[in-house]
Amino acid sequence: MTAEPDLIEEARALLDLCRVKKLTIAAAESCTGGLLAATLTEIPGSSEVFDRGFVTYSNNAKTAMLGVPADLIETFGAVSRETAQAMAGGALAHAGVDLAVAITGIAGPGGAMPGKPVGLVHFAAASRGGQRRHQARQFGDIGRAAVRRESVRQALAILRELAAQEAPPPGLR
Repeated sequence: MTAEPDLIEEARALLDLCRVKKLTIAAAESCTGGLLAATLTEIPGSSEVFDRGFVTYSNNAKTAMLGVPADLIETFGAVSRETAQAMAGGALAHAGVDLAVAITGIAGPGGAMPGKPVGLVHFAAASRGGQRRHQARQFGDIGRAAVRRESVRQALAILRELAAQEAPPPGLR
């Protein structure tokens, strides 16, 4: 599957910025199922910046691969600020990169529950330098593919914002 040209350009801009600043990135994806990683790796040379992606679709995967506490997921749900933040922190810790982003949401058409409608996606990002971000977006019931695509677009934007504000790793300043 080839990513859309506009997403490729957004990914290219992120990779170029990270390359200049000598920053590496990882992704922890749930509802996007690896689409962010696929978009980034569509670009030749992305391995200079993109280290790895964790596709943690199940709650067990979030716990096993990223260290998200099972009781946190049980308390707040997989689609929550708390889980997204724990996913981003886990990706940062397990990958040893400079920047990490996490995506967890309800792409639909099913899966909605009270207070968590189809199209709700939580994003979190973390940097080695201590920056943290969280955003919740309600894309609405725009279709599974569109929710996933818009989630990738949002994750790229969050990473780019984080990268722009992050200092290069020590020794590269």
